Amino acid sequence: MKIEKLKIKNYKVFEDTEISDLPNMCVFLGANGVGKSTLFDIFGFLSESLRNNVRSAINNRGGFREVISRGKSLDENIEFEIKFRNEPVDGKRQPLITYELSIGLENNQPIVEKEILSYRRGQKGKPYRFLDFGKGLGQAIINEERFEEEKQEFKDQRESFTLDSPDILAIKGLGQFQRFKAISDFRKLLDSWYIANFQIPDAKKSQEIGVSERLSTTGDNLALVAEFIFENHRKVFDEILEKMRLRVPGVEKVEAVKTEDGRIILKFQDGSFKDPFISRYVSDGTLKMFAYLILLNNPYKHPLLCIEEPENYLHPDLLSELAEEFRDYARKGGQVFISSHSPDFVNALELDELFWITKKNGYSVINHAKKDETIKELYKAGDRLGYLWTQQYIKGGGVK
Repeated sequence: MKIEKLKIKNYKVFEDTEISDLPNMCVFLGANGVGKSTLFDIFGFLSESLRNNVRSAINNRGGFREVISRGKSLDENIEFEIKFRNEPVDGKRQPLITYELSIGLENNQPIVEKEILSYRRGQKGKPYRFLDFGKGLGQAIINEERFEEEKQEFKDQRESFTLDSPDILAIKGLGQFQRFKAISDFRKLLDSWYIANFQIPDAKKSQEIGVSERLSTTGDNLALVAEFIFENHRKVFDEILEKMRLRVPGVEKVEAVKTEDGRIILKFQDGSFKDPFISRYVSDGTLKMFAYLILLNNPYKHPLLCIEEPENYLHPDLLSELAEEFRDYARKGGQVFISSHSPDFVNALELDELFWITKKNGYSVINHAKKDETIKELYKAGDRLGYLWTQQYIKGGGVK
């Protein structure tokens, strides 16, 4: 599942922004305060709106006045449009699906003014609205299984629905039913986004006994996930360990060990020492690289990863290899959005993977490197993007 286009209107620093031709791996540069974290927060906002409701997601960000772009009237709406495509089936390219969401105020409370999910059958014709809701009322196509038949006699069958509240997303309820396939697919995309907030102190703690299949956003269950992969996907764990040996000098072995009181701790064996180091004594960089390898090589994939400044705590020599790990994850079906302040990391990027965010008239603008003719020609001539960044060819990109 891949996002190909994103439109943002009136969300904090993004007054009216569109990003198209999104590749599998996207890296965003920019000075502090231009909107890199806000861009990632959009995915967190949508996920939270799905899990709870729009009102909760708005209020947790300070209320509608704080979320809507500065200078905008409270009569205006916050709007998102996401175009995405599912993975090919039997080599057949899947249709482009469009999700539109508009959020406004009614009686001083955030509500869903418009929620539409649509795509067209074949290459021509008007897109079908599989879901069309607003203010808690709407319709959905209930015979979607016939949609691909492409026969003239096909007639869509719609059913009306009423939600419990106008601040609830329709995909939250209908997306739980497989008969609404397009809706269900998008719900899974929202529900499975991973917005990293990795915390070294949390990852160094021992964890209570239990089972964790996926790494949490803070990394506080790292030992449990390592144990799960070791016990259930031994080949994958051995591949992770081999990468650790190649990329972190001295690491020979990593174990998730159960203590006498039932907790799980990580132990790292250094080839130079007889006794292994408990995780709280290993370097922050070693632990973070191990966490990234666990995240990126876990058989249970996320459709989208959002990672801020992955270079923190890591030696510059490791960054090109880390970029390739992210790229490999993206090749296998996941999409990766990254923010960075590291020229060494940017040097490992391909032209279409690089974006940068600038401010214009107080609002954020997103630029794509492949659409800048000067950068494109210099890259073709052999210049690396990180060096072009430090030499100020990426205007307004900001260099740490």
